[in-house]
Amino acid sequence: MILLELLSNPLLAILYLGILVITISIHEYAHARVADELGDPTAQIAGRLTINPMAHLDPWGSLAFLFFGFGWGKPVPFDPYNLKNPRRDSAYISLAGPMSNFLLAILLSILIYLFKATSSESLYPVLAPILAIAIQLNLVLGIFNLLPFGPLDGFKIVGGFLPEDQAREWYSMERYGIFFLMFMIMPFVGNRSMLDLFLRPVVGFFVGLLIP
Repeated sequence: MILLELLSNPLLAILYLGILVITISIHEYAHARVADELGDPTAQIAGRLTINPMAHLDPWGSLAFLFFGFGWGKPVPFDPYNLKNPRRDSAYISLAGPMSNFLLAILLSILIYLFKATSSESLYPVLAPILAIAIQLNLVLGIFNLLPFGPLDGFKIVGGFLPEDQAREWYSMERYGIFFLMFMIMPFVGNRSMLDLFLRPVVGFFVGLLIP
């Protein structure tokens, strides 16, 4: 469990939690911003059009990150009736969160390479591990939320681009999403969950690309 690792190093715990809070806030803000740009003011009215972490943190999602290495923020509300193309625009709103994480991971990767090329030998070893943690957290949050299970972002993303008849069948399965997700979380193979078996190699692949 990540929590046990953090308790053994309080400084790392503070750093990790600070980056986690910022990462989740940017993810949820991206949902709210795209919804507002597409004509739905619901998120703005609810006070979600902000980077303020207090508006976005979900207690259970934050705890899941500490215990399992993945998690979520408080869902951003939006009203599909305010959207010109409710199904397609809902997919764009859902996609905005993971995309913000991937873009942030890329920007942080560029910073690492810049620091490596220009910073002094004493500065790079201090900054690189911090940026590496931030990159990994953004990758985990982004990839996890792309899974096609309700209530994760991936479910609405898939539904938004299916043909109308298939989309209706897809959305009818949303209420079962949490059960699929619980199944993925439960440890089965060598005391590891199916989700861990999937996430670890995917995140590891992109970490290898983004972190020198």
